[in-house]
Amino acid sequence: MLVEQLPPQERDGLDCYSRALYAFALLGQSRPEGLALMQQVLDDAGDHVKTLHVLLHGLWLGHDLPGREELMLQILDRPPFASRTDPIALFREAAALRALGEYRAALEAIDRALDLLPHGDVSVHADLVRERSLIATARDVQRLVGRPVKGSLE
Repeated sequence: MLVEQLPPQERDGLDCYSRALYAFALLGQSRPEGLALMQQVLDDAGDHVKTLHVLLHGLWLGHDLPGREELMLQILDRPPFASRTDPIALFREAAALRALGEYRAALEAIDRALDLLPHGDVSVHADLVRERSLIATARDVQRLVGRPVKGSLE
């Protein structure tokens, strides 16, 4: 990675968004050192929505990171996303909740994302529909194997 070729003092001197992109690359590869860098970026980023989105995307890709889902939900609780009006943030929230087995809450998040998505955004719509299918399938598999589904009325 090009950033890794920089001397540490230059790498640490990068702006917050550039460091978030570096963290994204590490997180997306499930490299644990990305978690420490992510925390540094979060400490500096404040509520910069684009920086937070980059980190969320990296966590979303990093399936083997410990505590991944909880970290995503912590970022999603920050003020830029607290109103739950960002369809991409809701998409990430639904994925995290699905991975935690919180299927009802995941369906609510993805349905809200679908409602908020601007008309004509076909490629993103397909991603949201795919996530909704994954949630429903995971929930149904839990039911088939006889495990109670969290938040279920059954």
